[in-house]
Amino acid sequence: MTTEIRVPQLPESVADATLVAWRKQPGEAASRDENLADLETDKVVLEVPAPAAGVVKEWKVQPGTTVKSGDLLAIFEEGAKGAEAPAPAAAAPAASAAAASAKAADPKLSPAVRRVVEETKVDPASVTGTGRDGRLTKADVISAASAPKAAAAPAAVAPSGPRAEQRVPMTRLRARIAERLVQAQHTAALLTTFNEVDLTAVTELRARHKDRFEKEHGVKLGFMSFFVKASIEALRKFPVMNAAVEGNDVIYHEFYDIGVAVSTDRGLVVPVLRNAENLGFAQIEKQIVEYGTRARAGSLALEDLQGGTFTITNGGVFGSLLSTPIVNAPQSAILGMHKIQERPVVVNGQIVVRPMMYLAVSYDHRIIDGREAVQFLVTIKDCLEDPGRMLLGL
Repeated sequence: MTTEIRVPQLPESVADATLVAWRKQPGEAASRDENLADLETDKVVLEVPAPAAGVVKEWKVQPGTTVKSGDLLAIFEEGAKGAEAPAPAAAAPAASAAAASAKAADPKLSPAVRRVVEETKVDPASVTGTGRDGRLTKADVISAASAPKAAAAPAAVAPSGPRAEQRVPMTRLRARIAERLVQAQHTAALLTTFNEVDLTAVTELRARHKDRFEKEHGVKLGFMSFFVKASIEALRKFPVMNAAVEGNDVIYHEFYDIGVAVSTDRGLVVPVLRNAENLGFAQIEKQIVEYGTRARAGSLALEDLQGGTFTITNGGVFGSLLSTPIVNAPQSAILGMHKIQERPVVVNGQIVVRPMMYLAVSYDHRIIDGREAVQFLVTIKDCLEDPGRMLLGL
């Protein structure tokens, strides 16, 4: 039976998508729910699953084409048998290209990395990955593609000429990030205030309970859950930090959907912890781990990224000591975490070494005054330096 493969229904907030890559060639067999193509929106990469076991008969859209909900992508023959793979005996340029394509389709590569591999024709097996667990990143592939090739014989004199460069188009996600950041800078009156927090109490609390916590809940006790909890306490005291501007109105949210920024090969994404005020430490840690894994695999759903009333971003994981984060519009504030660094501080008249972190909160000065922003950040500091306050509601 012949079936039409069409673009799935996109959410209202997403007007169109780009077909970045086909995962099945015409005549190639696919099993039920196997991915046929990658569609990139300005938020996530969507997969187009096979409706049943069968064969891709014909492409109707070429990679790089912009498509909308319901557009015809391909013709699929359910129940048909795919053509047998060609024998590996005949070595030809097409065979090496097919091998490179097969390596690019490695499920360990994210969609963004696969795309760059296909564009640059770099053999991923020849590149050392610098990402998590040795995975390839876009930068790894682009660097390999730009590296000068070894000469057949040493030249007597190096020829002069222009230095090499490579032009790579922005992904839809990167372009959308750029658009939103510029929009935030142009529409909001952004200001940043800073403070520092002594994480001795949190560090000692984690050290005492981390083993039992992981055994009990199946997830490690990180720092982020403490910051989420402390942020919610501060947002309760200063509701305007959890608000949004809509025209001449200020919308005060009476719930706490906390966005947690996650860096991926494709760019920064912000999945949202829904109703975070109702989540325990273990639930927060589990959701953050799950979001991070799915973000790096390119499998976040659009629903995971929509909404959010306040955002937390952690530049400290990359070694940042201080930064001024940009508000994630239409939100009005964002908390920036940074590197934990042991520094000498004065406590009760004595110089001691403590694990210190600089905190930053950027906010929309149109509706948030400096007094509120500073006291908001001090509340977070107080909660983290004495975590018992969060349990007692103090």
